[in-house]
Amino acid sequence: MSSRIVIIPTYNEIENIEAIIRKVMGLVLSFDVLIVDDGSPDGTARVVKELQAEFGTDRLHLQERKGKLGLGTAYIHGFRYALQRHYDYIFEMDADFSHNPEDLIRLYEACAAGGADLAIGSRYIKGVNVVNWPMGRVLMSYFAGYYVRFITQMSIMDVTAGFKCYRASVLKTIQLEKIRFVGYAFQVEMKFTTWKYGFNIVEVPIIFTDRTKGVSKMSAKIFKEAVLGVLQMKISSFFRQYHRTDDHAIAKEPLAVEE
Repeated sequence: MSSRIVIIPTYNEIENIEAIIRKVMGLVLSFDVLIVDDGSPDGTARVVKELQAEFGTDRLHLQERKGKLGLGTAYIHGFRYALQRHYDYIFEMDADFSHNPEDLIRLYEACAAGGADLAIGSRYIKGVNVVNWPMGRVLMSYFAGYYVRFITQMSIMDVTAGFKCYRASVLKTIQLEKIRFVGYAFQVEMKFTTWKYGFNIVEVPIIFTDRTKGVSKMSAKIFKEAVLGVLQMKISSFFRQYHRTDDHAIAKEPLAVEE
C-alpha cells in the first residue's frame, strides 16, 4: 500500500473515470485512488469495479453512496476512510482532468520535502492560470477570493481550490465533524480551519483546464453559497477554540512554491 491516496468524488463521470484512474496509476510516483461515487446513474461505479480487477482493490478503492449528497460530505467520507487505513498524505482531485494528475507529485513534494501541512494547487498565485473558462466565471472566482481574504484575513490566493494535499496530521486535528458546508463553501471552510489551527499552508502554482467531457457541477447558486457562507463561518470561529497539541511549527501565512 502506498502512503499516498487520491480522493476523487464522482457523479456521472463515466466519460472521464477510466482515463483519470489510468493516468494517476501510471505516474512515476505510486498513488492509491479512492473513488467516492454518489450513486451515478451513468454507470461510473461499474467502470471503477471493472478497473479494480486490473489494479487491485488494495490500490483502487471504491465507496458507493446512495444519492447525490454533496462534495463536502464526499470528501469527509474519503478523509475518514483514508485515516482509518493510515495513509500519510491525502489528496483531493477532480475527475474531469481540470487538475493535471502530474501535479500530484508537486503537491506531494511541497509537503514531504517542503514542510507544508497543506499544499494547494493554486490557479491564482502567479496571475490567472485558467484555460477554457468564460470570462464571467474567471472574474466571479477571482474577485470572490478578494472578499474571502478580506473577511477571513487569510492571504491564500486560491481560496476555493479543490486540488490539495493534506498531511494526515491536519485531518486528525481539525475535527471533521465540525465542518458544516457541503458545497464549494466546503473548500473555503477546510482552508480556514486548517489556517486557524496554525498549520503551514503552501500554494503551488498550477494551470487549471476546464473539463472537455461531461457536465460541470459548478453554478452561480453554488458559488453564491460559498461567498455568503464565509461571513457565517467567520462569526462562528469567534466561539470556537483552535488548540493543537502536536509539535508542528506555527506558520499561518501561506508561502508560494516556485516551479
